[in-house]
Amino acid sequence: MSELKHVDIYTDGACSGNPGAGGWAAILVYNGVEKTVCGYNKDTTNNRMELFAIIQGLRQLKEKCDVTVISDSAYATEPFLQGWLDSWIKNNWRTASKDDVKNSDLWKSLIFEVQKHYVNFVRVKGHADNEYNNRCDKLARAEIKKGLKND
Repeated sequence: MSELKHVDIYTDGACSGNPGAGGWAAILVYNGVEKTVCGYNKDTTNNRMELFAIIQGLRQLKEKCDVTVISDSAYATEPFLQGWLDSWIKNNWRTASKDDVKNSDLWKSLIFEVQKHYVNFVRVKGHADNEYNNRCDKLARAEIKKGLKND
């Protein structure tokens, strides 16, 4: 069996108003080669854009890969890092306090994409010294500006 390709996926989501106009971006890095994907949503939340960026990044992969997702979003990473997703699924998409899990549609899509690969999540400090995270932030914000201009 051949070794899986390792891909780093840096992601970020942004919102102008929350809810409001949103942007998302993902930069995939494999063997020193970068691929960037980004987009706009007219009416959304920051958390939805954070999740959507990861989903869209993973959807770029054409085969099973060893993936590290790097995000500054606690909302998007902690459920994986803390094991909350398993509880949410077991409790029929309810939190420990019995509330509905917000954005369960995107969480389900994200789980679907994650299950195709070996994925590790890493949380980085936002707006700090991670070059790719900062680039994703700029790209997501640029998508908002471009989208608002075209609306």
